[in-house]
Amino acid sequence: MARCYSDSMPKSQPSLHMHVPDVWIVSDARNDAALETALHSAPRGSGFIFRHYHLPQNERRARFAILQRVAKARGHTVVLSASPGEARNWGADGVYGSPAQIGSGPAMLRLATAHSLDEIGQALSARANAILLSPVFPTRTHPDAKTLGNIRFRLLARHAPLPIIALGGMNASRAKRLGARKWAAIDSFSDKATRRISKDS
Repeated sequence: MARCYSDSMPKSQPSLHMHVPDVWIVSDARNDAALETALHSAPRGSGFIFRHYHLPQNERRARFAILQRVAKARGHTVVLSASPGEARNWGADGVYGSPAQIGSGPAMLRLATAHSLDEIGQALSARANAILLSPVFPTRTHPDAKTLGNIRFRLLARHAPLPIIALGGMNASRAKRLGARKWAAIDSFSDKATRRISKDS
């Protein structure tokens, strides 16, 4: 039987309860041109994960500052893929990354990536507030990766005492069919379809 990690959380772990938006825009080189539109179109109070690994550090920070202003004007939560210390220095609301990447540093919203039950346990140990569980469906980011599919996603999500954010080939209609209240995407925010986000969500 699969192990449930709710009984194995460190006793010294601080409260994990922080507001976690339902819809998350994940940045990437291929959706960069559509991000302003996506941030304006997403439901107020959505989430934005800034990655932009393709840019040199100075250009990355400059682009982050621009998109952060757009996001905050819409009341979005802005999370940076970095260390917690760097996320705090950049003025982000939280940090995104592997459990090892987010597990130390200042108290802030922590979003951990996970692909298995073991990694869900690692996310709990890293004081995560929510877990991005992926890839649910085939995705351009990792075209050859083995996907979780509907059944395995639901089984894994059932063992996490934290909010689960579905990632990988996601859009509003797929999230609804999956029964996932929270979801994140890259390609769904890369074209004119971003203008329909608020109607579909």
